[in-house]
Parts: sequence; structure tokens; C-alpha cells
Amino acid sequence: MIAIGALSKRTGVNIETIRYYERIRLIPPPPRTDSGRRLYGAEDVRRLTFIRHARDLGFDIAAIKTMLALQEVPEASCEQVSRIAADQLEAVESRIRRLLGLRTELTRMIKECDNGKVANCRIIEVLADPPGHPDGP
Repeated sequence: MIAIGALSKRTGVNIETIRYYERIRLIPPPPRTDSGRRLYGAEDVRRLTFIRHARDLGFDIAAIKTMLALQEVPEASCEQVSRIAADQLEAVESRIRRLLGLRTELTRMIKECDNGKVANCRIIEVLADPPGHPDGP
């Protein structure tokens, strides 16, 4: 059994985040010592590592809760987990498309800037009146 500080170091999850995950029941409340200190075991390390990796991949809390619940039924079909992962992939691809559009727009704004006076700055003009905006070009 380890304390919350050791759990945080072992999993790379901030102590306050661990407490938050306990409050929202993403991880079960751990047993406590007589003095009230939380104690965690190997299963808590595994579960928190899973959560951290899923969060790093962009899964939201609801999806993680679902996947954790499905782990409790090892004989169940993996179809729902696959669907959750496919939805996350689509969300990532959508963000990539938006980011590529942002890169194009920023590149265009910078190229159109002649580094003159702020009063005539093309970047400020575009930000104030973007293309596609009802009052924009």
C-alpha cells in the first residue's frame, strides 16, 4: 500500500486530480489509516495509469467511465470500446482539420503583413473583420 504522493509520482497524475477522480467516482475511495491518510494498492496504480493514458489520448471522463465499467465484464464484446475509440479518432481528425485551417489563415495573415504601422496592420484588420463574417470580405 502506498500514500497519495507515491501514487502521484508513480502514475504522473497530480494529487489534486487524484482527489477529483475519487470525488467523481472514477477511482474508488481508498481505505484510510487511523489518521485519515489514503492508502492505494496495485489495482489503483493500474486504474489510474489507464485513466491518465486515456486522458492523454483525449478521451473524456464519460468515455473513460464506460471503458472502466466494461473492464468489469471481461467476457463482454469489445464493440462498444471500439466505437468509443472510433469516435475519439474522428474528434481528433476534426481537430486536425480545424488546426490546419488555422495554420493556413495565420500564414496568410502573416504574409500579408508588411510590418508597417499598427494603424495599417493587416493582421489586426483581419482579426477585427474576418473572412466569412457578415461584415467581412
